[in-house]
Amino acid sequence: MTTELRRLRNYIDGEFRDAVDGRTTEVVNPATGEAYATAPLSGPADVDAAMAAAEAAFPAWRDLVPAERQKVLLKIADAFEARAEDLIAAESENTGKPLALTRSEEVPPMVDQIRFFAGAARLLEGRSAGEYMEGMTSIIRREPVGVCAQVAPWNYPMMMAVWKFAPALAAGNTVVLKPSDTTPASTVLIAEIIGGVLEELGHPKGVFNVVCGDRDTGRLMVEHSVPAMASITGSVRAGMSVAESASKDLKRVHLELGGKAPVVVFEDADIAKAVEDIAVAGYFNAGQDCTAATRVLVHESVHDEFVTALAKAAADTKTGQPDDEDVLYGPLNNANQLQQVTGFIERLPAHAKVEAGGHRVGEKGYFYAPTVVSGLKQDDEIVQHEVFGPVITVQSFTDEQQAVSYANGVEYALASSVWTKDHARAMRMSKALDFGCVWINTHIPLVAEMPHGGFKKSGYGKDLSAYGFEDYTRIKHVMTSLG
Repeated sequence: MTTELRRLRNYIDGEFRDAVDGRTTEVVNPATGEAYATAPLSGPADVDAAMAAAEAAFPAWRDLVPAERQKVLLKIADAFEARAEDLIAAESENTGKPLALTRSEEVPPMVDQIRFFAGAARLLEGRSAGEYMEGMTSIIRREPVGVCAQVAPWNYPMMMAVWKFAPALAAGNTVVLKPSDTTPASTVLIAEIIGGVLEELGHPKGVFNVVCGDRDTGRLMVEHSVPAMASITGSVRAGMSVAESASKDLKRVHLELGGKAPVVVFEDADIAKAVEDIAVAGYFNAGQDCTAATRVLVHESVHDEFVTALAKAAADTKTGQPDDEDVLYGPLNNANQLQQVTGFIERLPAHAKVEAGGHRVGEKGYFYAPTVVSGLKQDDEIVQHEVFGPVITVQSFTDEQQAVSYANGVEYALASSVWTKDHARAMRMSKALDFGCVWINTHIPLVAEMPHGGFKKSGYGKDLSAYGFEDYTRIKHVMTSLG
């Protein structure tokens, strides 16, 4: 007996719709490796319809006083709380994530982030008026950009959707959002929730739209003539493609891309605490996090002690099914990602040593064991490139200068951390590390008030914070004659 697959649909102008040409893709639960739904494979007609809806809704949404947009976002946050269990179930089916951790570590921050941007909506201001030329007064207006084409990734499909739509809507923009083709379920549910709030409060239906599809769908969105801005969280390759496509008509671009976070552990660090925290920050979400603590640099005097302790922590870390409350992480997101992680381990050079893990777990789903690899050199593939899996590499360094050189010696520049009891050293390192975030004696906590974003091939623009909010605005100078 064949189980009928659930049908997910696009959300355009307040209505759930199939793709105009009827095409679909199968959506697989990574914890089982089995398809559980179909989603539209949207084409030009679907993108056109979504952009037209967002464009038509923009003037009314833009012209709302900020207090009214705030009310909408606060209502959305309340609705997320009320539908929390539905969101958790959808996200777990999307990703295979543990239910308990999704409940505790994702939904509360998401709700808080929406409420933060609800508050930011009322701070859409420019500098005070002033006279900078005789007989003239200048005013700065900070305005919404317009329609935003947004693409969310598969590692945090629900939370990254929030990071996209919340600042955009708060600033007065309208949105067309595309989830990853492997994780559309929670985004479609978010559309249902937001659509219900907009309808209840009497706002235009086209303020928020969701279009499902693959990378070609995303390219159609970015190259479409309507959006004034394209925002993507994804791989470096995807970001470069978006930047190239957006350049054809000079769209504004916001990119949060890959990472290869260095975790620099000095000889005076609390090794037991560092190992415990780094293991969690490296293996959480199966290491599928651009800021994950997966590239550890340890002073040579404590290297062996650290590696032994980390290998034990890895062996004690559990992966498993979503309903198991004793697991730290679930499966890799898809079969291709499992193959990518496996390939990195299979291609390790002879001088590398697998201290723990290094293998798939079970035959059902895309689970991979918590892994530690030591004996690595700076130019090794696994040091230079993002694995995006539960694999922590360890290198040794001799002094502070070499630690900085190794840490900065990659193409990514998103996040980093320093572990030391020496305050002056921590301050020197925080200046020297070429990364958008430097944590000291911790790794991975985020708050809505502080910016998240990197340099180099990790992209540009900020998520979260007032800086992320401002990215979704434009600045206009108004000058008036006093004569």
